[in-house]
This record gives sequence, C-alpha cells and structure tokens, in this order.
Amino acid sequence: MNQFPMTARGAELLRDELEQLKTVKRPAIIEAIAEAREHGDLKENAEYHAAREEQGFCEGRIQEIEAKLSNVQIIDVTKMANNGKVIFGSTVTILNTETDDEVTYRIVGDDEADIKKNQISVNSPIARGLIGKELDDVANIQTPGGTVEFEIIEVEYI
Repeated sequence: MNQFPMTARGAELLRDELEQLKTVKRPAIIEAIAEAREHGDLKENAEYHAAREEQGFCEGRIQEIEAKLSNVQIIDVTKMANNGKVIFGSTVTILNTETDDEVTYRIVGDDEADIKKNQISVNSPIARGLIGKELDDVANIQTPGGTVEFEIIEVEYI
C-alpha cells in the first residue's frame, strides 16, 4: 500500500471534510432522493436523477478520503529539529538569482497543494528540485521557460 505523506493540518482538514460529508451532506442527499421519489415517475424526474448523481459523487469522495486516511503518513515538522534541510512540510524561501524575486513555499501533500496559499505539492517540479537541499544551497529548477537558478535563503519548520 502506498502511504500518503500529509501534514498534520492536512489530515485534520480531510477528517473535517469526511465528517461534514457523513453527517450533513449524505443525510441531505438521502432526503432529496426521498422527496424526489414522492413526485412519481422516476424516468423523467430530473430532481431524482440529480440527487442520485450527487449521491454517487458524495459516496465516492467519502471512500477516497477514508482510503487516504487509512494510509496517511502524518509528518509534523514542528516537532523536528530544524537542521536547515528542505524536507516535506518545511517552509522554504527561495530567491531567483536572476530577477532577485523572493518567494516562500510550503511543501505539502497533493491534497493540500494550493498555489494561492503558496502551498506546493511535494511532487511538483519546484518541490522536487528543493527537497534534500539545505539553507544557502542553489537549486536549478526546470520551469516551462527553462532552467531557473534559485538560492535557498530560509528554511522553516513551522
């Protein structure tokens, strides 16, 4: 079985979503199906078909989350000594050596990745180029525009 690396926060968010799906969304869908059934002929009952489709999505997501949580490997960097090495869960500030642009990323699991929050997947090209490097190292990262050189200027375990 593949283990899914995840931050403690990411696992908590998945558990919250699972709880919401099971206790709020699932009962609401069941109620919508029962209500639509009362409208008679199911063949041409759009509400019934929409509710059944939504039920399929909901049950699929519940199964997906349960599978991930059963194989989750929670990595909590806040409990580790910061040795300056870029690892899963760390927050890394890098400097583009050509443009002097600074950007900070947190390296997280696929489910947690959100570029708007500067959280990048451990499987992204940037994260792969940074993992294993240390503070003050230079990383050459393949981007769509070619190879870009970044200097690691800060590594935080927060």
